[in-house]
Amino acid sequence: MQTQATAREIILAIVDNMHVGAEPLLYSTLLPSLYDVYLHHDDYERLEGIWPRILDETKRALDQELSRLNGNVELPKLLKFLPLAEKNRPRFERAAPDWYINFYRNTDEDAAPGDIVIDSHFTLPSLPKYGAGSKTKRITTLRSSGETRTLRTLYQETEGEPSAAQPDQSAPVLARIRYQDDQGEQIYIMTKNQIVVGRGGIDYWVDLRLNAAPDVSREHLRLRRDDSSGQFFVKDLSKFGTSVDGKRIPSSVEVVGKDKQDKDVWVPIPSKARIGLADVMFLDFEAS
Repeated sequence: MQTQATAREIILAIVDNMHVGAEPLLYSTLLPSLYDVYLHHDDYERLEGIWPRILDETKRALDQELSRLNGNVELPKLLKFLPLAEKNRPRFERAAPDWYINFYRNTDEDAAPGDIVIDSHFTLPSLPKYGAGSKTKRITTLRSSGETRTLRTLYQETEGEPSAAQPDQSAPVLARIRYQDDQGEQIYIMTKNQIVVGRGGIDYWVDLRLNAAPDVSREHLRLRRDDSSGQFFVKDLSKFGTSVDGKRIPSSVEVVGKDKQDKDVWVPIPSKARIGLADVMFLDFEAS
């Protein structure tokens, strides 16, 4: 039984997910362009030194498979297990101009060494991270012991992971959130009365997804605007806490035995505030 995820298996798992996520249109078939790869902590640490090489070869494999699907090149030996495509089918295209692949430690307690969980979607990563409302298709697959199976396919509305389209100009801008991550300065435009903020992950859908250290929870906090008064509130759902202008706010989570309960504790915040997440990341919030 496989006890570790090899780099080769990770590449094959991503190509598998691309096939599962294919979305046929009338004149073309779209392929997911954004892949979030979740690995057991031990596997992640073991491969951490060669992520750039794995990323390079993964993009190469995806490009070659895309060319093969369109009948342009012979299937590489690495991918010969994939089914041959039928003739006269619509052209295959990736949903975005490039492949976007991120590697994460899988923080789910039931993650086993060797498991490769991939969450792919058609939406673009945030460049420049505007919160444009859009519907996205998300496909989650698990590759374990050399076999890939589909865990779930979801169609969801999202603000935090925008498509290539510009923000909906007709939607009112309720607030702007500025912060910095590995991609540089980012701006998130809040256009609905409640959003979820955090690292996200499998079974954790967030509106504003942060590329942050594990100290930031997958679902770290919620921001809410009262429609009648315009007042904004924040709720802390994290493990390591949330602060507003340097002051720690009470947690809304209570642990009873092995269960977590949300006490629904909301704290009002001023129209301009600096929100700290576990003291490792900060959001500069400004209401419109």
